[in-house]
Amino acid sequence: MPAIPGLSRFPELNVRTYVTCGEKPGVYFFSLDAGSRMAVWGARAVYYLPYFFAEMKADYAGDEILYRSKRRTQQAEFRGRYRPRTLVEQRTPGTLAHWLTERYCLYAVHRDVVYRGEIHHASWPLQDASAQIEVNSMAAAAGISLPDTKPLLHFSKRQDVLVWPLRKG
Repeated sequence: MPAIPGLSRFPELNVRTYVTCGEKPGVYFFSLDAGSRMAVWGARAVYYLPYFFAEMKADYAGDEILYRSKRRTQQAEFRGRYRPRTLVEQRTPGTLAHWLTERYCLYAVHRDVVYRGEIHHASWPLQDASAQIEVNSMAAAAGISLPDTKPLLHFSKRQDVLVWPLRKG
């Protein structure tokens, strides 16, 4: 299927955690912000995901990406710049980077029922990254306090993902 303008390519930012349900590891999203109203509406309606429309922009300045997101419905904002620091490499099974990225389902909860959506993607082509974060209230908006530690950062220029319809978890 060809790309659909406004639905296939847009900036996105998420706050997530890593979960296992029925021995199947996946991700659970506390929030997802997107620069596409159609994508927000569709993901909320079909996948029960906590998507929010945000004014978002990603610009390149040399090898840096200047990224900003401001949610329109509540105080949730991110502003920063980041860049890859290493060449692309596939991460080895057993490493933290591999564990964080090689997840093949997402979980959502709707009316106290857990749903699972199977996901397919190639292994993430990761680069170690560095960032300067000016504002980040995304986790706080979801009721999460981030630790005062140096973050682990990875960069991937692109990752195509296929998502199947939800099933009860």
